[in-house]
Amino acid sequence: MNTAATQVPRTLIADDQPDVLAALRLLLKGAGYQTEAANSPKAVLDAISHQKFDLVLMDLNYARDTTSGKEGLDLISRIHALDHDLPIVVMTAWATVDLAVESMRLGVRDFVQKPWENSRLLKKLRTQIDAGRVLRRQHDQEVETQMRERQLHLELEEAREIQRGLMPRRMPQLEGFSLASAWQPARTVSGDYLAAFKLSDARATLCVADVAGKGFPAALLMSNMQAALKSLTAEKISPSELCTRLNQLMCGNTPLRKFVSCFYGDLDIVRRTLTYTNAGHNPPFLLRRNGECLRLEDGGLVIGGFTDSAYVQRKIQLNEGDKLLLFTDGVTEARNDSGEEFGEHRLEECLRSYRGRDAAELRTIILDEVTRFCGDNFDDDAALMVMIAE
Repeated sequence: MNTAATQVPRTLIADDQPDVLAALRLLLKGAGYQTEAANSPKAVLDAISHQKFDLVLMDLNYARDTTSGKEGLDLISRIHALDHDLPIVVMTAWATVDLAVESMRLGVRDFVQKPWENSRLLKKLRTQIDAGRVLRRQHDQEVETQMRERQLHLELEEAREIQRGLMPRRMPQLEGFSLASAWQPARTVSGDYLAAFKLSDARATLCVADVAGKGFPAALLMSNMQAALKSLTAEKISPSELCTRLNQLMCGNTPLRKFVSCFYGDLDIVRRTLTYTNAGHNPPFLLRRNGECLRLEDGGLVIGGFTDSAYVQRKIQLNEGDKLLLFTDGVTEARNDSGEEFGEHRLEECLRSYRGRDAAELRTIILDEVTRFCGDNFDDDAALMVMIAE
């Protein structure tokens, strides 16, 4: 937009005296301006409503009031209501200091007395037109930035809803077990994933995973991982084989220095056993009814890190009263104002302290404890799942 036509200043001249209008139009035309004339406040407002101008050069006195400038002062406010960034230069033969101050207070850029001196008037107009164009560009850039930010916000909100749809809306009903989960993104979207779903009346799967990083890139990678996990789970393969194949798939799709930690468990509902493998994830707590606390660590390296990674699995028996807690590092690494982490010790104490609570109650208690500790200021995505053998 650097053509000569776009650079020609467009000026609206407002005065109720025909000879003044004619003289000003002639002067500005000779200086390379495009001009339009208006002989009343109504004509001024009509012109600005339908066209864009670089500047308004206007008289403060019109037929209704020829001395006080009140009609012109009122017109200034009405012009800016239509176009806030439009520069205004006023002219009057009845200039006073008070009138000049009042017009400046209302947003007038400069003030010229009649009769005018041509070169001085043109210099003032050029200065205000250049300043006005700079202001318009800044304003346009701000509006464009706001529109982009609004669009990005809408897209992120849509992404959040899509991702929320990938999370379990409710935990499955498993005979002899109670389940509950919570998901707390640090930003609009999250790199954490958890799932629990029945594969049959006798079998269910539990999974919690965490992408290195957070925000939109982590969420995109997690959605890829979730889709791969779903397809592999349907093949009824063992946890170790599932993680091996998942790792091979993700190695081909994972950017450099990005990886996924994952805990995957196959629950035999009838025999009350859990066969699991841990791919570099925070080891879940298994708190036995007798107070013994196990860490479910067996498995292998993170998913997507090394193409030749292999995974082992382990089977454990679940007894009445046993509590299993799966979580991501956003839970234990939540910090208070002093920079202290919530830590695994506090998390274990939460698990131990509330006997007789069901999974949903315990889930809420733990999340409330962590939220209170960090002042609801999570630095990282957080997710947890509680399962209790009944």
